[in-house]
Amino acid sequence: MCLFVLAGCIKLLLSILPIVQISIGAVYLDECPVQAKIPIYLIVSGVTELVLNFTSCMFCNIPDGDNWRKLKQGCTILKSILTMFFFCWFITGNAWIYSIYEPSYSKNATDVSSYCNKTVYLFSFWITTLVYILLGLFLLAGCIFLSGYFLCHEPDADDVDNINNDNDNDSVPATIP
Repeated sequence: MCLFVLAGCIKLLLSILPIVQISIGAVYLDECPVQAKIPIYLIVSGVTELVLNFTSCMFCNIPDGDNWRKLKQGCTILKSILTMFFFCWFITGNAWIYSIYEPSYSKNATDVSSYCNKTVYLFSFWITTLVYILLGLFLLAGCIFLSGYFLCHEPDADDVDNINNDNDNDSVPATIP
């Protein structure tokens, strides 16, 4: 029960950012003429993240058994499709956000086409950049972990015997009965 509550709290915390994305995208929907798709990118990203959180939390934590097997498969397919869509949408958003770096934050009455609201642009920019920072940190942590594991891990006696036996078998020609 305690694990269920902890998982619920984590899901709730993970839902805060998508709600903020939806809110900023909706409030500033017409405030980025230089790239009008950035607020839409925020809204769609937020909705997709919420749906992914909801499907992983509600529908896919169902008991094992034949009665539930099709529902579990459906949830897995839905999450896979949403994840692929989210990845493609993220790449598209990268192109929209980074292609206009850095827009004019001041609304000029004569030329509004180069304007983008500072809040919507910087929020989009740093949310996207944060994904790359976190990805880099996870990759670095994984490399450090694997390096430490291989440097400090001594093979078991069984592993050494299996390697020696495999090398002995390589020199003996195979016979077919």
